Amino acid sequence: MTRRIITKRPYRHFKGKLYYVHDIVMHTETREWMVSYQALYEPYGMFVRPLDMFSEEIDSGRPDNVTKQKYRFELFNGQ
Repeated sequence: MTRRIITKRPYRHFKGKLYYVHDIVMHTETREWMVSYQALYEPYGMFVRPLDMFSEEIDSGRPDNVTKQKYRFELFNGQ
């Protein structure tokens, strides 16, 4: 089951950087749901990632999990 991702909101990646989720879109060939998002740091790149990957859990013991998050991306609440 995929977590609900709220569009038009900032999310924090488990490595600490912030991204803005623009929309959930469908790949025209594979019909796979994708997340369209943008870095909130220069050069403000745009990205797409499969929805399942965007919302997946990560290994809490990863040494690069600087935020100690449960998920790859988590809704940012300003803290």
